[in-house]
Parts: sequence; C-alpha cells; structure tokens
Amino acid sequence: MWRGLLLKGTTCLQQVSAQSFLRQRHFSSQCFRPLTCRFLHKLREIPCIPKLKGTDHFLSHNLIRNYKKDAKSTVEFPLSPITVTDIKHYLRSKDIPFHDGYSCLHIPSIFINPSTRKDSFSLFIDKTTGQFLCKDTLVEGSWEDLQDCLEVMQKDEEDSLSPRVLLGYPESLEEQEERERELREVQGIWSSSVPLTDLQDEEAQLIKTMYQITKISNATLKRFGVRLFKPTKCLVFPWFGGPDSSLKGIKLLSAQRIDAEKVTYNEATVPKSSSYFNLFGLPLVNRMDSEVVVTGSELDALAVSQGTGLPSVALPRGVSCLPPALLPYLEQFKRVTLWLGGDIRSWEASKIFSRKLGLRRCTLVRPGEFHPCPLEALSQGKNLSRILKASIPAAHKSIVSFKQLREDVYGELMNTDQVAGVKWTRFPELTRILKGHRKGELTVFTGPTGSGKTTFISELALDLCMQGVNTLWGSFEINNVRLAKIMLTQFAMQRLEENLEQYDFWADKFEELPLYFMTFHGQQNIKTVLDTMQHAVYLYDINHVIIDNLQFMMGQENLSVDKFAVQDHIIGVFRKFATNNSCHVTLIIHPRKEEDDRELQTASIFGSAKASQEADNVLILQEKKLVTCPGRRSLQVTKNRFDGDVGIFPLDFIKSSLTFSTPIKGKLKLRKVTAKPENEEEAQEKGNDVTLKKDEGKKEKATKTAKASQAVKSPVNGSGKAK
Repeated sequence: MWRGLLLKGTTCLQQVSAQSFLRQRHFSSQCFRPLTCRFLHKLREIPCIPKLKGTDHFLSHNLIRNYKKDAKSTVEFPLSPITVTDIKHYLRSKDIPFHDGYSCLHIPSIFINPSTRKDSFSLFIDKTTGQFLCKDTLVEGSWEDLQDCLEVMQKDEEDSLSPRVLLGYPESLEEQEERERELREVQGIWSSSVPLTDLQDEEAQLIKTMYQITKISNATLKRFGVRLFKPTKCLVFPWFGGPDSSLKGIKLLSAQRIDAEKVTYNEATVPKSSSYFNLFGLPLVNRMDSEVVVTGSELDALAVSQGTGLPSVALPRGVSCLPPALLPYLEQFKRVTLWLGGDIRSWEASKIFSRKLGLRRCTLVRPGEFHPCPLEALSQGKNLSRILKASIPAAHKSIVSFKQLREDVYGELMNTDQVAGVKWTRFPELTRILKGHRKGELTVFTGPTGSGKTTFISELALDLCMQGVNTLWGSFEINNVRLAKIMLTQFAMQRLEENLEQYDFWADKFEELPLYFMTFHGQQNIKTVLDTMQHAVYLYDINHVIIDNLQFMMGQENLSVDKFAVQDHIIGVFRKFATNNSCHVTLIIHPRKEEDDRELQTASIFGSAKASQEADNVLILQEKKLVTCPGRRSLQVTKNRFDGDVGIFPLDFIKSSLTFSTPIKGKLKLRKVTAKPENEEEAQEKGNDVTLKKDEGKKEKATKTAKASQAVKSPVNGSGKAK
C-alpha cells in the first residue's frame, strides 16, 4: 500500500548530507573520530589523567571503524502540494475531529486502541507538508500514508491500526547494522562518561573554565544530565526520547585552543546529524507548561533554565535548521521565545523559525550590546528574566514606523561586517567588491558559452556551503552525478581519479556539507520547481538556491507566448521568492550572441531589461579568446545594490582541481643574493670597487656615444675614407 507510494516518481530533493555546521564549526561523529583518537593518544602520555576501564577496547572498536555510507536518500514531495484547507476538508469527510494548532493539526491517534485513547489528540499533521507524527507510538509518515491508513480502516471497519503497518517494513542489512552500531556507540560513550558532579573540585573547575560555564551550578548540570567523557575531555549531552524516555543519542562538545586567546568548540552527534532530531531539555518540560525558551545551543539552555527558571530547550543544529519533525513537540506552548544568540545570523534565524512555529505566539530576543547569548549574559551577571521581558513579538503589521525600526537600524550600523553577509574565502576580491553573500537577494550570473560558468559558480557556492550556508542546487543542464563530481574535486583540491584510495576520506567529509540537489533535468515547469524550492526551504532552511540555467526553466508548453514575457515572469517569481523566504537565489542566464572579440556587458544578458532591474547583483564571467593558449578569464561585477561598488578582477583556472583563484598582482622579481661581507673594511673595499666599476662604465658609455656622433657627422665614401 504505502510502500508503493514511496516508489512512485515524485518531485524530490536528493540529500547529500544533513546540516552539521552550526554557530561554531561542527563535525559529525565520523569526522570527529580521528581527532578523538589523536587527542586520546596525547592524553595517554600524561600520567596525571587516569584511564577508564575498557576505554581502549571501546575506542578501538567503536571510534575507529570503517564508515559505510548510506544509500542515496531522497526526500518525498507530493505530486500536487497539499494545503491546510485540503487536509481539513478530508478530515471532515471522514468525520475525524481535529484541533487547529499553531503549526500542526491535532487528531486522535489511529494507532492506539480507542479504549486507551480517551480524549488524547496525540497525532500531529504538519499544515505545510502534511507529514504526520504520533507522539505516543512514534509512527510517522507522509500525508499519502495517513490517507491510505484511514481508507484501510474505513474499508475494514476498524477503529484503529497496528503501528507495525508503518513501522514494520524490513530494513536492509546495511541499515540494520548501521543502526545497531550507532546504538552500541551511544551506549558505550554514555556508560564511559561520568557526571560532572562526581569530579573532584579542581578537575571540575578546570572543565568549567574550559567551556566557560563557571556560572552554571552543579544542580543545573545534574538536572539536565550533562556528563564528561574523560578520555577526550568532551561534554556529553544526552538525547532522551520516546514514550519510555530511553537514550536515543548523544552530542559531544569539545574545546580546542587555537592560540593563546582563541578557543573553538566543535560538536559531534551520534547518530549522525541526519538522524539526530533532539530538543535538548524537553524531558524536563511539564505537560502543563505553556511557555518555553528555544535556544541555539545546549549551554545556552542551561543558562536560561538557571537564570529564569523557565523551561528551555536547545535546537539540535543551532541556528542552521529547525527540522519540521520537531514542531509537534512545541505545540503545547502558547508562547515561544526564540533566544538563539547575540549576533545578526541568530536574529535572522529567529525571524525565519518564527514563521514555522506560528507568528502569533512567538517573541524574539533582539541581539545587541545588552542582549548577548544566554550563556554570556549569565557570565556577565545580567538579569536574564529582564532580557526575556524585553523580547518583541514576531508578528507585525503591514505598516511600521521608524520607532519600530530604530533598533534594527542601530543593529545594522553597529554590526556592519555581519550585515554585509558571509565572506568568500576563495575569492577575496569578490568579497572586497560585494562585501558578502546576503539572504533575500537575487544574483544574475552570465558568461560566454564554454567559459566555465557552471564550474565557477559551483566553487562559489561550495565556498559558502563550507561556511554553513545551506545550499540547494537546481542543475537542469548538467546531471547531478557530474555536478557532484566537479564539486567534490573542488572540495578535495585534487584529481581524485588519480588518487582513488583517498575517495572515501574526502567523500565522508563532503557528505557533512549542508548541500542538496534537485533531481530535475531538462526543461521543467516553473511552478513545480518553485514548489520544490519552497519545500526545501521549509524542511532544511535553505539559504542559497542556484538555478542553472534560466533557459531550461522556459518550458515548451507556452510556445505561442512571447519568450521574453515568459522570461520576465520567471525572473519576477524568483525575485519574489528570494524576498519572501529570506533566501539568496543565484540565477544563471546565457548571454545573447556576441562577437568573440567583444566583452560582455549587462545589456548582453538575454532579455536583459527585467533581469538587470530585478537583480541585486550582476556578475559576468569575461573570457578573452586567445589563439596560442586558453582564454584569459576575469569576473566583472556590473551591479551591486548593497553599496554600489563594482569592479573586475582576473581569475586563473587550475585544471587539476577545477578551481578558479585570483592571481597574484604583478610579477615576482628575483634578486641576486650576495654573500655578506665579513667586516666593515671588506664592505668598504667592495663598495669602492663597485663605485669604480660604475664610473668606468659611465666613461666607456660616453666614449662610445661620442664616436657614434662623430661617425654621423662625417659621412664616408665607398672606400671607407672621409671626404
């Protein structure tokens, strides 16, 4: 029944990896293992740190292992997007009562016997996607799955169904081994870790100083179940879930000192981040609580709970993503305060997440000088309850006054570097001109045919994706396998076909990027593509969408319509999508046919009027054709709506890694290095010799010039004698 629906050809997204780049740079458990083992090896050399019993055996069999990649995973998307009106109409037609929640519809669970169900509305249906979750049995599925179950119940005249209908499908051997291996790993690390309250005072103080939690009390740490994994000095945060509140996973937080003043914190989850759906602190929430504070990290949740006494939970992936699978667990709260951090990125994430949670009940803590992240505020002795009271409602009217915008303007003036967006690390010259990559903008990119537009834009997007920008690729001209091969080569900076033994190493790291591909190829309908983009933004909080290219978006169903009118409509739709979803859209457009010796201009863009008007940024990949060698390439910025700066800079294409880089300005001049004189007298003698040689050279040059002048003044005859 429902398995057949999974096999239908549906519009879907191909997931490369789940988001794993949070507020700091984080690593998954697989990437974390080599670091763990190196750290453990160093710690074993220190006699003052005791070893745990069985640690060597556990680490050798669980932390060091060959990781088997998952099979290619896809995310279902309905053939025709479902609306909340459709869902309500269907439920009424089946006489199923429902409550209209903030982000979900609540109905009685059909997987529980009516005698034990009572008045519990424990099955939640997402208003946007139709995905459902039964909190009592943890059964979940798509809207089509739920419809099939209801049809079967009606046909067989049953009052309920067994959860095995959707839970009992057979796992592959690889999936079963991976799940069991991760469960053993979770249990092993958890049993090998110790509560912080069991440490000696000196060691406990050292750990608290390392993680800047000296203000967090032992009572708070114990209540949330925070532990320490001694071999690597990692904090361990548990994930308790399900009806029996069993241990389902853990998150490891490690500290690494870069220099004398800077410390970075890295995260790793087991199971891996694509399966880690935890709201840390949720088991401590009472069913009668109506208010909750949502934070971006586990340490912030500890600070809020201690500083205010309010229920607090932490998102599993920080400000990068709010998985819709967690929305049912937040339905009970009438007020949700989002305090995700103290920077511009956290503020933008708060506004995006509030749309998922429901604007009516959300309030946001505005970042600023007096509103840092909760942990920092607690360390500074600030009143956290007063900060929460100063939070502003997420819902706003269509017309606002400057008084309401005043703090936002001040925040942008005070954080100009963050407002400018994410900086490119591989293209510093582009950062100098555009200042950064910003949400809600539309970038139009063009270049001559065969100049490397797709290759360049893939590296540009990869640069941002490596910094945690959730990216969705829509490649209609090049298939996803070839595009992924290009990006993997750019990521590894080498030809992997010549180093196949390194493929798994780089592929495992590449999987950790928050990168997704649409499975379209060839001409597509604009509505289908937009529905898929909207679906991806909702599920994965996509920040950057690349469309390659516009010409493939113009389907063949409207051949009688003016192609320029169709293109203008598509560009307008993308412009609206970028603005409404606070998502950056990069649109590749082929240029008009130009002569090879002419450089492209903004007017060279096919149908340029609408494209150049709607775009916030216009980038042109210039290529100067050469006969003896490959063309010289440069990137020209002809429009920059952010601050008006435009310019052009050269690019060098490195074929071995398929990357572009900015060449070094000027040529390197070689200097002849002479031996250093032993003493001052020798130096003086050499200086005098140099001076004498210079003088002799000048005299010789003057003599030659005089002879040449004399020869010109005295013409010679055929015999060579002067007349």
